[in-house]
Amino acid sequence: MMTMTRLEQQLAFCKELDRLKGVLRQSLLMDASRRENSAEHSWHLATMAILLAEYAAVPVDVTRVLKMLLVHDVVEIDAGDTFAYDTVNIETQHAREQQAADRLFGTLPSEQGTELRALWNEFEERTTPESQYANALDRLQPLMQNFYSGGASWKKHQVTHEQVMKRMEAVKIGMPEVWPFVLKLLDEAAKAGFVLY
Repeated sequence: MMTMTRLEQQLAFCKELDRLKGVLRQSLLMDASRRENSAEHSWHLATMAILLAEYAAVPVDVTRVLKMLLVHDVVEIDAGDTFAYDTVNIETQHAREQQAADRLFGTLPSEQGTELRALWNEFEERTTPESQYANALDRLQPLMQNFYSGGASWKKHQVTHEQVMKRMEAVKIGMPEVWPFVLKLLDEAAKAGFVLY
């Protein structure tokens, strides 16, 4: 096999990224017209990161957050999307995603692969202000999708109020000023029967 040039490696990774558009998530678009794909999810989060940065728990490096959000679900190209409330596939999610990260980020030129893998790891570890803000956005967006779609994926998978509250803890940590909005939406969702008690 011929050795790839730097440009060829980068373009091969870009070709792989196109596959993320075909990874369907359980969440429906807010108008409930269809399921969202993982590439759309990443774009939506990146846009929200710019718009809502003032609500981060502490000032964050928005450029770092954007990079993190744009690569946080790249592993789903190989590992698939694991539904947030899936109690079966969650057991193997970490191993599947680590293997996918090894392969995908390993296809890039060394320093780029190392940088993107470090950003992906940072998102997963949730220990920096940037990763906590990014994770808060990653929870807030599907909450809004479920609420505005009439609880579509929550109803389909019989998700409970308690499960959603636990998942939303990331918002409380990364965007504490937004927490009252989360509670309000979830209270309204419960009253409307979108989640189980």
